Amino acid sequence: MEDADTPRVGAAVRRRRRALGLTLAEVARRSGLSSPFLSQIENDRARPSMRSLQRIADALGTTAVQLLAASAEARTIDVVRADDDGGLDRAARVRPVVRGRHQLHALEFTGAHEADREFRHRHDELMYVADGSVEVEADGRVHRLGRGDTLLLSGGVRHRWRTTEVGSRVLVVAIGDHVEVLET
Repeated sequence: MEDADTPRVGAAVRRRRRALGLTLAEVARRSGLSSPFLSQIENDRARPSMRSLQRIADALGTTAVQLLAASAEARTIDVVRADDDGGLDRAARVRPVVRGRHQLHALEFTGAHEADREFRHRHDELMYVADGSVEVEADGRVHRLGRGDTLLLSGGVRHRWRTTEVGSRVLVVAIGDHVEVLET
């Protein structure tokens, strides 16, 4: 059942695509997704998986987190319930736990996650393992984290991660890319 609080990621995708002066066909070519599917996403007739959303974000020179954040209004007080799906398909196994464009982003990942993609963020990121275990490769070292462990990655550190145990649940909190850090 659709909730009034479920973000509509389609409008954020369309705004970003138009701001870059790209056609649906160009985004389709860059992302490897079909133009009809992208049109359905932009018109909120289809909900992308997290993998598809990341492919779209890569094609648009942004991140899935930024597209999700841009699709919801900032709120001064917001409760995100455990069963909220954050506007992604139910199989995504990832959900935003902070909605809207704020100074921080937070995502909860559940289930299997493969280290098939390297990340490098402009700002700091914190990873907290709520259940299970993960391996994080950062700056050429592998860090094994278990339940209750945290890992801080400073901005600019290249990293990738994967779950190593069935039933793992990981919370990733990052400072938004739109936030400017002042040097003192």
